[in-house]
Amino acid sequence: MKWREFIVMLSASGLLYNVANSTCGAAEIPKVAFLGFRLINTSMEPTTPAEDQRVRMLDDVLRQELTVSNQFRVVPIPDAVQQEIAGGPGIANCNGCQREYAQKVDADWAAWGTVQKVSNLILNINLYIEDEHLGKLQFVKSVDIRGNTDESWRRGLDYLLRNYLFAPH
Repeated sequence: MKWREFIVMLSASGLLYNVANSTCGAAEIPKVAFLGFRLINTSMEPTTPAEDQRVRMLDDVLRQELTVSNQFRVVPIPDAVQQEIAGGPGIANCNGCQREYAQKVDADWAAWGTVQKVSNLILNINLYIEDEHLGKLQFVKSVDIRGNTDESWRRGLDYLLRNYLFAPH
């Protein structure tokens, strides 16, 4: 992808923010601290080990896809910060802790996701990307999936990335 196409795509998806307010230079790829996915189980069924594994699968897939897109540079999260994240409240309910975590790893943006399990048939995958410097969400999308399988989770994330985050506009 050429640089101009990249700028157009980011502008159209709402991810490009004012360069004057950015710490990224015009030629730099944004540094993203991916803080992981969390399962929000609102179903009447207990969370299974397979679902915990699927959350880790989504983490791995998103990191890989962000990296190979060449549109983002995923910043590694040190073990100490990972433990802090795991021991704290969910990123979606932490009153700005995602910005603190991004600052700790010198990232421009913080990204995280949730998977809400309504039942074994109805789930949704949500992805959030926030500008650490401005404290504003730059990307928020959700996709509904049907079925609680490795394949449905993977396809749901692939759809979200292909049709929203990486979609040419």
